[in-house]
Amino acid sequence: MSSEEQPLPWCSREELEQREATQLAPWACHAADSRGRRVAEPPDALRTEFQRDRDRILHCTAFRRLVGKTQVFLSDAGDHYRTRLTHSLEVSQIARALARALRANEDLCEALALAHDLGHAPFGHVGGDVLHELLRDHGGFEHNRQSLRIVEKLELRNPGREGLNLSWEVRESILKHKRPFEGPLFAEYSPQEAPFLEAQLTDFADGIAYNSHDVDDALRSGLVSGEEFATTALWQRALRHARARSPEASGRVLEHKAVASLITVQITDLIAATAQALKSRGITNLAELRAQREDVVTFSAELGAEEVELRRFLHAKFYTHYKIGRMRSRARVIVTGLFTTLRENPRLLPPRFQKIAAEEGNERAIADYIAGMTDRYAQKEYALLLQPGSASLDP
Repeated sequence: MSSEEQPLPWCSREELEQREATQLAPWACHAADSRGRRVAEPPDALRTEFQRDRDRILHCTAFRRLVGKTQVFLSDAGDHYRTRLTHSLEVSQIARALARALRANEDLCEALALAHDLGHAPFGHVGGDVLHELLRDHGGFEHNRQSLRIVEKLELRNPGREGLNLSWEVRESILKHKRPFEGPLFAEYSPQEAPFLEAQLTDFADGIAYNSHDVDDALRSGLVSGEEFATTALWQRALRHARARSPEASGRVLEHKAVASLITVQITDLIAATAQALKSRGITNLAELRAQREDVVTFSAELGAEEVELRRFLHAKFYTHYKIGRMRSRARVIVTGLFTTLRENPRLLPPRFQKIAAEEGNERAIADYIAGMTDRYAQKEYALLLQPGSASLDP
């Protein structure tokens, strides 16, 4: 073998793309087949297109801010509760596990998992709900659309270019969260086609992650007891699984084991049910998957019903608990106060958002500004603008 024929001593992008071609399922999304980026770029020597997207998301400012954004508890409630950042990492782990088992594209799933919550406002869902109400006559607010807006416009990583210049597949998958895919924003993203399998898997990974860690946070906080959770079939299933694997565990240790089992039983069921759905629908390639009128990724009927029961239980016992309600009320006051004050005097906006206001209107610029805030920064801005004397005048 001549020196020119010797294999490279490292793994190149071409080798990674060849691995995808030979190892991924025919219904998976392959990086080599990407429709490309808005601004064409030369390929990377070592990374596929989806790996580059993942890295850009991981290193962007909006991703770092997730560490200071609420999942359920406000950021000053304690150090051990989930944040948007830890949630996104948990979603990534689950999505990659699902993709690996179903021979989907792990890199695409990881990019989507890390990006899926970039557009969330501070203070959990209440922050987004308040912004949606305030923007009712100006296009509303929805965190998936805001995530796309962040990677398309608000992140500035290159001189003279807005956004991260991500691949078409990642951008489409960020947006396609809930059917129907209607409106001008979907026009360039094949609204008649189903999401990629990787997008569907990441969406379910999101649900598995927040169901499981919200159970854990509810137990940790003492707002909901293990005895109360034991009234739900899915938690009982998780407890049985945990006791079988760790018969010596009890108390809080058993609860930790059961939370892990809660993730395991949902992942295991989803993989089996989705594999059966792919088979029963006769899906043999990506085009056939994209032609489906309903998503392919699914739980079994039995576990699906149990998952719905657990969600409803969390809403009734945890998300609407009076202590959580107090946090939500506080958040509503802060977001409403900031929005109202900035709308009355948009010159208080930083220069970049004043420019957006001139192009797209004050309301959209204010929403961009507030949605990008961490919980702590939103409270600081509220004190600065609406509580004179209670905060430093240093902006």
